[in-house]
Amino acid sequence: MQHMFKYFISIIAMFVLAETVAQEQKIDTLSTDKDSIVYKSPYGIRIGIDISKPIKGFIGDSYTGLELVADYRIKKRLFIATEIGFEEETTQEYYTNSTAKGTYIRMGFNYNAYENWLDMNNEIFVGYRYGLSFFEQKINNFTPNVNTSYFPANPIISGQTDNLNSHWSELMVGFKVETFKHFFVSASVSYKVMMFVKEPDNFQTLFSPGFNQIFESGTGFGFNYTLSYLIPFSKK
Repeated sequence: MQHMFKYFISIIAMFVLAETVAQEQKIDTLSTDKDSIVYKSPYGIRIGIDISKPIKGFIGDSYTGLELVADYRIKKRLFIATEIGFEEETTQEYYTNSTAKGTYIRMGFNYNAYENWLDMNNEIFVGYRYGLSFFEQKINNFTPNVNTSYFPANPIISGQTDNLNSHWSELMVGFKVETFKHFFVSASVSYKVMMFVKEPDNFQTLFSPGFNQIFESGTGFGFNYTLSYLIPFSKK
């Protein structure tokens, strides 16, 4: 009877050991399967609009503008990007009042420096753009810089100069957040350096569409706040 009892205990111990080994193998398999899950990111074209320009035009009556944006993902962290738009700005200085209006395009790339978790598609990016603008400039009036106590200065109405253009480079930093599936909110700032600007005779261009105000140093700054939607073509 004692031998039978020992034999029975041994059989139970074997079953318990076998069940424990089986459970451990199952857990290892599930862990391996979980670790092997690969989250693929969508690749496609993202198109949108810069809403800061309509807001700026709504707040003040000296500006009108519209900009459409697009980018296309070519690698995990690299995007080719472009912006195209129209701007009209009236600039009031101490002695001059002028209006510049025209179209522009900016082309370049963004590099995403942010490491996403799982299936997130957010970005903290740095980018470069080459900008090109075609515009016209109208001198609304020009008041000579003279001593008005002795020589009263009357405004001089001037004309319009067409076929002007400018070229510049700009560096930018910004972020993109996917608030809903394939819908992104983005903000960025840029530092711009004018490479060339064709100006009217005897007058300095103070504003170039796509570049914004031109400082005496030939530099400028920009800000964008965009809403965009991704049209995915594939996942990688």
